[in-house]
Amino acid sequence: MTTYSKIVGTGSYLPPKRVSNQELTAQLAEKGIETSHEWIFSRSGIAARHYAEADVQSSDLAVAAARQALDMARMQPDDIDLVIVATSTPDHFGGFPSTACVVQQKLGIVNGGAAFDVQAVCSGFVYAVSIADSFIKSGAHKNVLVIGTEVFSRILNFEDRTTCVLFGDGAGAVVMTASAEPGILATKLHADGRHKDILCVPGKVNAGVVEGSAYLYMDGQAVFKLAVSVLEKVANETLQMAGMSASEIDWLIPHQANIRIMQSTARKLGLDNERMVVTVDQHGNTSAASIPLALDQAVRDGRVKPGHNVMMEGVGGGFTWGAILARM
Repeated sequence: MTTYSKIVGTGSYLPPKRVSNQELTAQLAEKGIETSHEWIFSRSGIAARHYAEADVQSSDLAVAAARQALDMARMQPDDIDLVIVATSTPDHFGGFPSTACVVQQKLGIVNGGAAFDVQAVCSGFVYAVSIADSFIKSGAHKNVLVIGTEVFSRILNFEDRTTCVLFGDGAGAVVMTASAEPGILATKLHADGRHKDILCVPGKVNAGVVEGSAYLYMDGQAVFKLAVSVLEKVANETLQMAGMSASEIDWLIPHQANIRIMQSTARKLGLDNERMVVTVDQHGNTSAASIPLALDQAVRDGRVKPGHNVMMEGVGGGFTWGAILARM
């Protein structure tokens, strides 16, 4: 019998501190940095974002989202035999111990299952789901907890209005399990290191000291141009692998970075904007957390229903990109 992987639970968490464009622009004005709600919203579609408090880590957001996903899946933490966390803002400097191991400990998982982090920036959740799909299909693991979690507010330069207004904090999670019915229909991943410098944190560490900048840097125009080019292509590649057409997509859930990129992708795929899940207006860009956050919202408000075909795709620093076609 063929083994497939299927998403059986979703969850999400946003820090309570919500910051509107108006609030953020007022804070920036105190530093002599001029911007406005209209400037931010017209270029990105973002109206608000959430920031974690100083004592809250990526793992804390991840655990809250994971508990929701486990509840929906009707599983206990110890049912999980693999934890994969996609994050660019891990709890610990240097990325170890992995945030996945911290999440495993905080959830009380003591069954000896595996745990590791994935670093593909905003494509991280897509990469992590693809990895989980392969592990489940191979029989190596049965129940996998996949989480995208970020505290991007920690790496923002609030003197750079071109980037600090775009990002927020949050976490989203899914539980994937072995199934006799197809769930993940196809995945496709790509990367091109030639574009590594257009979206990065360029600082390096030497003898315990950061050399260069520890803040996020983005060449917005270059990222925009590359994103609109690759998202349509990878979606069509994934559809071809599944033997399906774009007309069979019930919902498009792209990485929530910029509404213009998202609408361009939907248009190229021949999909109405009404078939696209949008949370960028209220969440901002939450990097690896953005797709699972949007998926959970659409599942819980009843838009995404069992049997629906959902295309999830993202682009991120590296440069990385990829897509997942899932039957819910």
